[in-house]
Amino acid sequence: MIDDRIFRALADPSRRAMVERLARKPHTSTELGASFALSAPAVSQHLGVLRDAGLVEVETVGRYRVYTLAPGPLLELGAWADALEAQWSARLDALETVVGRLQAKEKRSRRGTP
Repeated sequence: MIDDRIFRALADPSRRAMVERLARKPHTSTELGASFALSAPAVSQHLGVLRDAGLVEVETVGRYRVYTLAPGPLLELGAWADALEAQWSARLDALETVVGRLQAKEKRSRRGTP
């Protein structure tokens, strides 16, 4: 089961945007903050939420903390979404078959053939 912290972390548009930036390349919190109209403490708080959800990892490089995307939770989320999509796709295919049969039956009954 997917950890609820992942959903809560990704519910915020600023955090989703940070994840998108980190998917391209690692950033420091200062670099990330420059891209958003957020204070440094707000950026740190968002990064803390992402880190607690397992979505980002942090490494100290000299005096900087460099954040990178941790793909594991996103892969897990993608697999979960793919499974749901496959389930609904199968159901919609079955519905399409039933509707097609009903339409063909209705067409035949209009022509007077069983």
